[in-house]
Amino acid sequence: MAGMRQTPLTCSGHTRPVVHLAFSDITSYGYFLISACKDGKPMLRQGDTGDWIGTFVGHKGAVWGATLNKDATVAATGAADFTAKLWNAEKGEELHTFPHKHIVKCVDFSSDSSVLLTGCHDKNLRIFDISKPEQEPQVFSGHASNIRAALFMKNDKSFISISDDKSIRIWDTASNSEVKKIEIPSQPTSLELARDGTVFVVTYGNTTSFWNAQTFEKIKDFESHLPINSSSLHPSQPIFVSGGEDFKMYKFDFDTGAEIESFKGHFGPVHCVRFSPDGELYASGSEDGTLRLWQTQVGKTYGLWKCVNPEENGLSNSDPNISTVKVET
Repeated sequence: MAGMRQTPLTCSGHTRPVVHLAFSDITSYGYFLISACKDGKPMLRQGDTGDWIGTFVGHKGAVWGATLNKDATVAATGAADFTAKLWNAEKGEELHTFPHKHIVKCVDFSSDSSVLLTGCHDKNLRIFDISKPEQEPQVFSGHASNIRAALFMKNDKSFISISDDKSIRIWDTASNSEVKKIEIPSQPTSLELARDGTVFVVTYGNTTSFWNAQTFEKIKDFESHLPINSSSLHPSQPIFVSGGEDFKMYKFDFDTGAEIESFKGHFGPVHCVRFSPDGELYASGSEDGTLRLWQTQVGKTYGLWKCVNPEENGLSNSDPNISTVKVET
């Protein structure tokens, strides 16, 4: 398949920049993808095809963070309207609104979906008990600036956060305390926990850095030729993908940092990239208001990609704005 052009599946429907993406685990119905967008209307899609399933309506401001629990039964979103919301992902209904004192930038479920972690512009992190949503949350203070992202570690006993104060911090949920602070040279742009929970990935400036999730020691980092907004590590292969300011998607070798391939497609900076749980594709969200799904192995028969020459199907390979997915809006 050498030399084949990548034909991403383009998912339209959003009207403003797409700023965050999250996949569910693989369920009996496949896997699912949620997108956070500045249009205030997070969307749920079938993960392997990009087909629109529904839109969560209720926020009154830009949605900065969105996530699904493992089996895609519940969703959570964080927004500029000073709230995080909990949703029934199967019916699209709002289950609860968690008020905050400022913009909510990120949301994450514990592995058993019993609690919700949020990061806020008031510099605090909060954990809400989903079974007692009216109860006051557990609050974690220490960051000196806006929270960018926060994620539970695999055991749910600790979580990690990144902030505009140029730090990565590890927190212990039981003692309500910060257990580790790692300073980095510039403001971080994204945070990901690898699917097996052993590595976390942080991007800042032109750098993608990989850290041991048990010891919190840096494993390695790679410099790019441009600012990187987001990177994602493949669930099983030694590769990672990145997107940034030049509208392109890049795939790199995790062992050497060498660029394997790059593809144009978006018409604006790439804000978020994530591998699917099976590693067959990766999704990107951009300033241009679209999501795109890209094949990890170009030309492989998977989902809506058929192993044929796209020219013969009347799709021009040179046109990156091909929408092979019918999306209702």
